[in-house]
Amino acid sequence: MAEVDCRELVPERWDDLERLFGERGACGGCWCMSWRTAKGERWERLKGETNRQRFKALVLAGQAHGALAYSGGQPVGWCSFDRRRDFLRLDRAPSLACDDADQVWSLPCFYIHPKFRAQGVAAALLAFALGVLRDQYRAAIIEAYPVKSKAGQKLTAAFAWTGTASLFLKAGFLPVGKLDGGKQRMRWQP
Repeated sequence: MAEVDCRELVPERWDDLERLFGERGACGGCWCMSWRTAKGERWERLKGETNRQRFKALVLAGQAHGALAYSGGQPVGWCSFDRRRDFLRLDRAPSLACDDADQVWSLPCFYIHPKFRAQGVAAALLAFALGVLRDQYRAAIIEAYPVKSKAGQKLTAAFAWTGTASLFLKAGFLPVGKLDGGKQRMRWQP
């Protein structure tokens, strides 16, 4: 298990996030903007530099939240969190619908540097994020949207960017909502 130190994202940590994400913006030019796209926006036009600029503007304005994991002073992992309504695509996904979205905080995205995967970085980020959401933001309902997989099935990083069910189950989340769709809505409540 990698020894990591987690810190909340603040504008002064943008350079660390950019260094972690690299030229590809973590994965395929996403820059943690996939869940934030508005209805009608075309992903092919956004990915890459447009997403980088949009996300940087949100971070510098204090409008994007999350946590960075560091090992040896270097950024090695990322976890995004914000109010559910800030992630516009969540409400457009029928299998992720909920009736109390205005009260929900969401943890929709993780990115772990390839050299640090399967070493507990995501679990450390999740524990840190839950603490920040409870203590600083007074979040009473927290959701995640892990990809569904069969028991023992190893997922490639391209499919595990929302986390795995086992990660959230170990942290006390429970499956809720519809059972169809590619992702399972999971909820944590104190």
